[in-house]
Amino acid sequence: MNNYVQRFLLENLDIRGAVVHLDSVWQKMLKDRRYPVPIMQLLGEMSATTLLLGDQLKQAGRLTVQLKGDGPVSMLVIDCDESLHLRGMAKYAADVTAQPVPDLLGHGQLVLTLDMLSMREAYQSIVPLDGDTIAEIFEHYFKQSEQLPSRLFLTTSDHAIFGILLQKLPDADQLDPDGWTRVEALAATVQDGAIFELTAEEILTRLFIEESIRIFDAQSVSYGCLEDPAKIYDMLQSLGREEVNAILRECGEVVVHDDICNREYRFDAFAIDAIFREAGPTIH
Repeated sequence: MNNYVQRFLLENLDIRGAVVHLDSVWQKMLKDRRYPVPIMQLLGEMSATTLLLGDQLKQAGRLTVQLKGDGPVSMLVIDCDESLHLRGMAKYAADVTAQPVPDLLGHGQLVLTLDMLSMREAYQSIVPLDGDTIAEIFEHYFKQSEQLPSRLFLTTSDHAIFGILLQKLPDADQLDPDGWTRVEALAATVQDGAIFELTAEEILTRLFIEESIRIFDAQSVSYGCLEDPAKIYDMLQSLGREEVNAILRECGEVVVHDDICNREYRFDAFAIDAIFREAGPTIH
């Protein structure tokens, strides 16, 4: 698997972590969007980080992570479900150029929303955007929301993304007072592009060769944008026949763009009539 999340535990140190690798799933997300290079990199790093969070979903649900700011990149959205079906999008000014992350995002918030079938209402956590990189922004989130010392290291190539997350558990200092500092320093060496050719097990055993590592089964990641016309029909029905007919008269057709999946739906008068008769319309 080239698109996966794989958790591990440094047993003698009480430090847990996970690695994430994306290539074809990331490329599918970017296909036909023509994002500038800075946007592609931000979305890649956010995708990897969201998967590290989403891998902890134990029940049916969806995790949505948004970075919203007043900079030239006004919004980044990534979400995934409990099966690690991933999708995402960005909104940005037309003239985005390579700049430091704080300049791209400006002042704003990280908003994490967890919506599970077993919950009466969605859980939401909001923290300020604080950090010079995507990794630092999420480290700040972990500190504020999970109250666990955490380090996140992200590496992006032209075609792939790799990330490693470390979290210090409560007994770590008792087991080895220097363990956390040592492991942080070792994980920071993953910036080498050669890691994209290695498996998670090879990477972890090379990084932490002197530690006792328990490596759990990898979880596969896939692109989560399946065509869902029923969702569009429901949305149009919720607008009401009168409003939809007004759009038809003005434009000659109804066009709905699904931003997060970059898919366009077009309906003529016959298709609209079929929707409101609860029949299966033809999509052009």
